[in-house]
Amino acid sequence: MDVAVFSTRNYDREFLDRANNAAGGLHELRYFEAGLSEQTVSLAAGAGAVCAFVNDRLDRGVLTELHAHGTRLLALRSAGFNHVDLEAAEALGIAVARVPAYSPQAIAEHTVALILSLNRKLHRAYVRVREGNFALDGLLGFNLGTRTVGIVGTGRIGAVVAHILRGFGCRLLAFDPAPDEELRRLGVEYVEFSELMKQSDIISIHCPLTPQTHHLINGVSLQMIRKGAMLINTSRGAVVDTPAVIAGLKSGRIGALGLDVYEEEGDLFFKDLSDTMLQDDVFARLLTFPNVLITGHQGFFTREALAAIAEITIENICSFQKHGRALYQIGTELLA
Repeated sequence: MDVAVFSTRNYDREFLDRANNAAGGLHELRYFEAGLSEQTVSLAAGAGAVCAFVNDRLDRGVLTELHAHGTRLLALRSAGFNHVDLEAAEALGIAVARVPAYSPQAIAEHTVALILSLNRKLHRAYVRVREGNFALDGLLGFNLGTRTVGIVGTGRIGAVVAHILRGFGCRLLAFDPAPDEELRRLGVEYVEFSELMKQSDIISIHCPLTPQTHHLINGVSLQMIRKGAMLINTSRGAVVDTPAVIAGLKSGRIGALGLDVYEEEGDLFFKDLSDTMLQDDVFARLLTFPNVLITGHQGFFTREALAAIAEITIENICSFQKHGRALYQIGTELLA
């Protein structure tokens, strides 16, 4: 099958080529560094399948043009699919497949890395030492095991975060519409969202982006948190209302902020913009706070995760070509 692959970098090509070769080299993969949008959709002409990433634009207009060009499968290289107009895809007869679980450990470990770095001020210490400043003033942290961590969303990733932090001795609170009984046995306490916000020293977000979770962290919910609490988001950018978070940082209500995602990241992340002026004033404001640590959506970026993403993506394409249905087709797969 002819597959147009958008938003690719060298590492995407390496792992996808490897997975395709392992499957017998059945597919012709055409790589494009550009993201998928109304301006680039014509590049997919003649492709039976399109492989897209998290910041590609997949609204009705783009999907309609893809269908007109002969595309019948949209293979996402991600677990999330909030960027896809699923109703339009269904109406057009375009199957949408995803990678439901590739490496929850990768994102969970990155989450804990953000917590530890912010707590012990590693990002600031690194810069100081390189400049010959070995003073410890302003770098004071706390013992993680003495603190309460609230985990919003205890699916695959949130569950791994809980297991890791349990090893530090943290008290663990959780909010999820479907509590995990195994985590309860581990000692995780399920509470209401408001209680989690009030009692937690560290709040870590691991829920999917849905209409119900859009701007879940906002001006109202931030008024519930303990003054000086740490907030971590490695899920989806739009779960957090960024201007409200900036207000929380300015007032001191938020003591530290760690982000691997950002609501308007599509114009920023996965690109080298070091030689250009940053045009996003909200993002630029975030960068001015010494207690903010931002990474460019790299939580998934491990060898194991990239290999799994590529393998499942190729499996989805092979299954669709052979059976007319992708292995993890949205709407038909069993969501655990």
